[in-house]
Amino acid sequence: MRNLKLLKSLRSSELRGPGSPQFLSVRADTGSLLVVSQYAVTEYDPRTGQVTSLTAEGFLPEDGGGVVVGLQDLAELESACLATAGGDVVLFNLNTCQLECVGSVDSGLTSMSWSPDEELVILTTGQETIIMMTKEFEPITEVGIHQDDFGEGKFITVGWGKKETQFHGSEGKQAAQRKIQAVQPAAGWDDRRPRVTWRGDGQLFAVSAVCPQTGARKVRVWNREGVLQATSEPVDGLEEPLSWKPSGSLIASTRRHPNKHSVVFLEKNGLLHGDFTLPLGKDQAKVKELLWNSDSTVLAVWLEDMTAGEDGWLWTVGNHHWYLKQSLDFGGDRQAAPVCVCWDPERPLRLHLARRDWTCITHDWGWTTERSPGQDAADNANVAVIDGDKILVTTFRQGVVPPPMCSFELQLKSPVNQVTFLCRPQGTNQLAAFTADGRISVYRQSGVGALQDDPLPLRQLLWLEDELFVGVVSGLVPTSSTVQMLRPAPDDQDMLAVRSANGRSSYCPDPSVEVWRDSTGCNINFPVPCVQTSLCSVGGEEYLLGLTDRSHLYAGDTELASSVSSFAVCNDFLLITTHSHTCRCLQLSALSVKGLQAALASDGGQNDETQRRVERGSRIVTAVPGDTRVILQMPRGNLETVNHRALLLAQLRKWLDSLKFREAFECMRKLRINLNLIYDHNPKVFLENIETFITQMNSIDHINLFLTELKEEDTTCSMYPRPEGSPIQLQPVSGQKKVDVVCDALRSTMETMDPNKFCLSILTAHVKKTEPELEVALQKVHELRAPGAVSAEEALKFLLFLVNVNDLYEHSLGTYDFDLVLMVAEKSQKDPKEYLPFLNMLKSLEPNYQRFTIDKHLKRYRKALLHLSKCGPEHFPEALRLVREQKLYSEALRLFAANDAQYKALSCAYAEHLVEQQQAEQAGLLLWRCGEFVGALQAFAGSSSWRNAICVAQQIPLPPDQLALLARDLAGNQKLTEQRRYSEAALLLDQYAKDCEEAILALITGAVWEEALRLIYMHDRQDITETNLKPALFDAVSSHTVFLEAQVATFARHRARLAVVREQKEKARLDMLDEDGPDCPDAELYSEASSVMTGSKYSHSNSRISSRSSKNRRKAERKKLSLKEGSPMEERALMYALGEIVTTVDKMREEVHNLLKALVLFQLDRQAEKLQQTFEEALQTTEAALPEVWPDGIQNNNAPSTLLYTLFYLNAYLICQQIGGSNIFLCLLYFLSLFVDVEVMAPPRMRSGVKWKLTILK
Repeated sequence: MRNLKLLKSLRSSELRGPGSPQFLSVRADTGSLLVVSQYAVTEYDPRTGQVTSLTAEGFLPEDGGGVVVGLQDLAELESACLATAGGDVVLFNLNTCQLECVGSVDSGLTSMSWSPDEELVILTTGQETIIMMTKEFEPITEVGIHQDDFGEGKFITVGWGKKETQFHGSEGKQAAQRKIQAVQPAAGWDDRRPRVTWRGDGQLFAVSAVCPQTGARKVRVWNREGVLQATSEPVDGLEEPLSWKPSGSLIASTRRHPNKHSVVFLEKNGLLHGDFTLPLGKDQAKVKELLWNSDSTVLAVWLEDMTAGEDGWLWTVGNHHWYLKQSLDFGGDRQAAPVCVCWDPERPLRLHLARRDWTCITHDWGWTTERSPGQDAADNANVAVIDGDKILVTTFRQGVVPPPMCSFELQLKSPVNQVTFLCRPQGTNQLAAFTADGRISVYRQSGVGALQDDPLPLRQLLWLEDELFVGVVSGLVPTSSTVQMLRPAPDDQDMLAVRSANGRSSYCPDPSVEVWRDSTGCNINFPVPCVQTSLCSVGGEEYLLGLTDRSHLYAGDTELASSVSSFAVCNDFLLITTHSHTCRCLQLSALSVKGLQAALASDGGQNDETQRRVERGSRIVTAVPGDTRVILQMPRGNLETVNHRALLLAQLRKWLDSLKFREAFECMRKLRINLNLIYDHNPKVFLENIETFITQMNSIDHINLFLTELKEEDTTCSMYPRPEGSPIQLQPVSGQKKVDVVCDALRSTMETMDPNKFCLSILTAHVKKTEPELEVALQKVHELRAPGAVSAEEALKFLLFLVNVNDLYEHSLGTYDFDLVLMVAEKSQKDPKEYLPFLNMLKSLEPNYQRFTIDKHLKRYRKALLHLSKCGPEHFPEALRLVREQKLYSEALRLFAANDAQYKALSCAYAEHLVEQQQAEQAGLLLWRCGEFVGALQAFAGSSSWRNAICVAQQIPLPPDQLALLARDLAGNQKLTEQRRYSEAALLLDQYAKDCEEAILALITGAVWEEALRLIYMHDRQDITETNLKPALFDAVSSHTVFLEAQVATFARHRARLAVVREQKEKARLDMLDEDGPDCPDAELYSEASSVMTGSKYSHSNSRISSRSSKNRRKAERKKLSLKEGSPMEERALMYALGEIVTTVDKMREEVHNLLKALVLFQLDRQAEKLQQTFEEALQTTEAALPEVWPDGIQNNNAPSTLLYTLFYLNAYLICQQIGGSNIFLCLLYFLSLFVDVEVMAPPRMRSGVKWKLTILK
């Protein structure tokens, strides 16, 4: 739904040359025009008006009778090639102005055409032949134009019957009897010359020539090698214009019918493929040329009207309909009529014309969508589409009408070139049209203006007021323009001359023109000319937005974005579509220009409401003011209406702020917006205006729909984030969940307003709470008896719609109301044989036992136990069985008094359960407090709780001999010694078993030397000193010395191996840096690695290790910390082993100190000195190695991520080196899984503050 808008028109009459122009070509490198006449070649720059006569002498006759049949600019050769009818092919060097004849044909030439890549040239000769040559003018082939053969693409008949017996569509059976009419010869004004045109990719070219046998034109298609591919079917009335669409799909020509004149399209196989009719009468005009622009969007038709002079038409296609967008009326003056027309090769919408009087005209068009500029609901969102002498108007506020259809048509007397809408508020639905005859026609008003002599005299037409138009016309020189103000009365017209500069913006206060300046006083200029502009306010400051033909969007001189295909300003929002197939919508008042620039540069997040995906090539047609609809047009021409999320949410927020809940709800329901936004937008306001919400809804169904969609999720944080800068609405702090708050608030308000009317909604509020109140809802259904209210049956049906019938039946059963249960059961699909016997059985039971039975059936065991406890002692065995089955021990103990027999039985049962759960000590406490001392003693003894066991034994009380036996069992048999609790075992043996010798031996075994000496002297058993104590001291010294020496040796061995591993790692790092180069940015990273093993000979096939059990996890950890040489984790394993040795040695300080004191006491100084020296050496060795084993880089806890990446890259490199790089992907995956749990190992801390040495020893 776009129109062509004339942006710039450059006209120069200074160009003068000998003769009259015959051919026109555009230089691709400079943009200047090459005009050739029968005497000379002239170069003209339309931007500066500079004229350069390239030659005044040439290969043409001096009498002016020469004819040029072709002209082509060759940018690569920096030359121009022209061909004459006399047969000469001349190459003119544009730098040296030298002429060179590169070939000559005796029979003369009729046309010349170069391929698009300028690699081949086609010449047609006077002998009806085609000569194909290279760009060096070396002949490739010469063939005759007229071939008897169809070509290589000849159709194959598969024998499916004759044409007369086939289906003929809407033509009916008459088509079978229709005789093939003979093709009429070409018209008398046909010049009989061949026409040559190339496909855009240069692989095929077509030749239209008059067939000698029939005298009619026929089109033949040839390939790049000069081989005939296809011949067109006989087309009656085919004319000489021929142009192949650059995109390669169709060949355009013209055809004269008995009653009409049309443009026809042929496929490359020669078959017709569609057409459109020219608005001409019979024999009214002669089509001289068809020209496609470079991007195949516009087809120019240059024709000569037999009565009114020459015309030029620009046609476009959309949705399989051809639109006449521009009409150039050149009048009846032959000198003013163009003789040469061509499109610019670089700018698709630039057209060059040369007239007989050497006046050169350059027109620049741009695509535009003519939409009404209103910003309120009074504007109908009109879009006007030009189609010849009709204006197709679509009012998108009322509905979307796909083109080429429309809401209504405006028929004018002559073709329309421009359309504009009135800019005055409340009048934006009025439009004016500027037609090709120079008139302005106002819709619903009389036209004003006068006929003009030149085509397109006015451009940039703007309807400012009811009786004021402003337009731009070309000035006297190419670099000037004139702003013309038009009023109905001729004497009120004012002409104001303005010197234009590219990108300069001006505004027109009547009757002067001033340069527009911003708030800082600087001129507002676009860096490059823009084809579409729009005025808007960004961050409270006025800006002019402009879009260039290169898809750059500017705000003044600031570039906002590139790759923008279209834009529109709707109210406070900027809508744009991009070439990356997205539609962005940004609120202008909330952004500055820099913020707008940053927003357009960002990709947006997952829930970014400002961006949405659209179909490839979509463009904005219009946005309905005051609405959320945006109309997009697809490349094929069809329309699509989208409700952009940003526009939609902005409108919803506006409605919710103004308490228009009804409008917001209807829109959200229609466009599938989560209804939680009604509450989440402003919870406080919603809760304060619940009655307004209910009143506006005025529909039970709508309220129920709102309630059923409630979720705990805050949609303003997840689905619909608030715009930046908007105030954050906090949730009311009540400790309740959101769903419960809304349901309770709505329910209480509806119960206050009209409980009968809102009965179903009240039930919904009960059911939709986080903990559904089904019993309350069922009770309310049961109580429905009021007149005018919803019947109980209807309410129950509604509940069954919300809740599963089985769940509702069970909840009704849980109310213990059998009438309600029967009502629910009758509405369900249950068989009466299923529930009636059960209900009858329940009715026959005692009330408490009845409720117990119901709760047990519903698996509400706690309630069942409560009711069963009220049924009396005769039902206690059943209660105890229920407690055992459901493990309700704690709940059961609370239901009975502590002095009851039931309480004691429950305690014993609970104790049995605790013993099974390996919690014997807690079981003993239960049994002890309820008087079951024997059971408590067994429980305490089994849990090694010897103190509680002794207390219970003395409370029983046990005889002294049994108490001594119990103490001996607790000390020895009950694993106190196995648990290395030697001091506690000695206490039991000494005080309760009265066995001092066993107590002393237990202390000696546990190396508690001082306590053993105390008991020896307390019981006067010095004999034990010689028999047991001293030998134990000798054994302890020996074992400690051997252990320390072994630890030191292992530490030295691991330390040496660690140095070798790190040396190999450093060598590998240097090798890698040599490959990456000396300036590798990751050079410092590799020095931080701490657990890399080089030269690994092990491979792992199981990169994922199962972690289903702790046993497997421990096994996996041991496998990772393998100390085998060459294992992948050897360095980490060595560091771990060294740390274990340091920790073990450091923990021996207290034990060695106590042993040294005992040795000195018994004058074993030599053994004590040796032990002290050995232990001191072990401590010094380990402490001195800490900085070497744990360097500062590894001790730094702030670098784990760097270490991880270093390990990953370095190990992957090393393994890939070993396997030859054949499986690098698996290596990377393996090491990613292997090192994902690597942590920086901190060095162990040594307790230097513990005093263990004896100064009395040397």
